[in-house]
Amino acid sequence: MNEHSKKFPDIKSYYDLGIWRSTTVKKVVKKGWITPAEYEEITGESYTA
Repeated sequence: MNEHSKKFPDIKSYYDLGIWRSTTVKKVVKKGWITPAEYEEITGESYTA
């Protein structure tokens, strides 16, 4: 099983519930809360900075 960032479960929940859009998830990648790979796992989209 892959290790996820500490905030990954919360961010995934926000996205899955429609509280956050992919643009918001991208912002937290830039803050270092999750990795680009985790962004792709959450959104199903390729990450580009």
